[in-house]
Amino acid sequence: MASPTSPLGTHLVAVAHQPAIVGPVPTRLVERTAREEAEDLALAAGATRADGSGHRARPEAADPYRTCFERDLDRIHHSRPFRRLAGKCQVFIAPDDDHLRTRLTHAIEVAQVSASIARGAGLNVALATAAATAHDCGHGPAGHASEEALSPFVPGGYHHAVYGADVVLAPLNLCAETLDAVRNHSWNRPAPTTPEGEVVAWADRIAYVCHDFEDAVDAGIVAADDLPAEVGEVVGTSRSRQLGAFIAAMLETIADTGTVALRQPEAGALATLRAFNYERIYLRPEATEQARRVIRLLRSLTEWFVANPRGIGEEAGSPARDSEEAVVAAVRYVSGMTDRFALALAVEHLGWSPQSLPRGA
Repeated sequence: MASPTSPLGTHLVAVAHQPAIVGPVPTRLVERTAREEAEDLALAAGATRADGSGHRARPEAADPYRTCFERDLDRIHHSRPFRRLAGKCQVFIAPDDDHLRTRLTHAIEVAQVSASIARGAGLNVALATAAATAHDCGHGPAGHASEEALSPFVPGGYHHAVYGADVVLAPLNLCAETLDAVRNHSWNRPAPTTPEGEVVAWADRIAYVCHDFEDAVDAGIVAADDLPAEVGEVVGTSRSRQLGAFIAAMLETIADTGTVALRQPEAGALATLRAFNYERIYLRPEATEQARRVIRLLRSLTEWFVANPRGIGEEAGSPARDSEEAVVAAVRYVSGMTDRFALALAVEHLGWSPQSLPRGA
């Protein structure tokens, strides 16, 4: 059905519903430079300004309306690596329960927490949101075990944060500040160069610690009553209350200290819940067995594509089998797979039986 038309002034235009009046004609568009000037006045002293940022590996003309970090966020949202996160697990591999988190829903929750902290602290919300949204684009299929699986094929080992920033997101030509926050969001990496990057590091930990416990309860791995008392007494027993408590504590800590940090006792509660998750969820015997299968499966798939690079398709170019180029192409291809695609290829190319595949909770 064609869009309805309406005469507005001297123009005949299409409208979705009734004309939505923005202001007197002619309405002045708010250009990027004016918004950057307002941003400079509104942000905290140590926040990252869009004006003066936006350094990209391949220089580009600035957008007339979007700041450089808003442009990054748009590119990330429209990218294939971000969309594929919908098929990559957070904790539970290819679960039957559609309500358990995936890497995509995790990234969305991290972005929400990052935005809440950045907004309240007077930091650059667009930068924090863009980096948080993209922070896990370098993750391989089937969870953190993919890092151990792919490390033998990558000089220096495979780290999802580094690989995501330097390889997976490279075609998007994102800002240096966004890529730095992605590359260094993990706590075992160097500190990010911006306070927004530090916010993303905290938001990632806060989000996954809270929602992984909730998912484990829903999956029947632990009971709600198993929550350590020192956690519930400080931040509450529901995910929503916990997130609210952690975010409020971070904002108050930033206001009191001028530093992106988390005060006690909330920092202790976060550490306690994370330690509980590792003991009862991530490292339980069933999860350890699934990780062992994941490592064997992904290494075998990578070796198969190194020996059969034509199986990757045109995106790999034409590397010779068993060459260094074939290894690079195979790692990129396998690391980008969704869980279900990797499992299907294990059956097709490796002859694995469906019963031997890593699955579920």
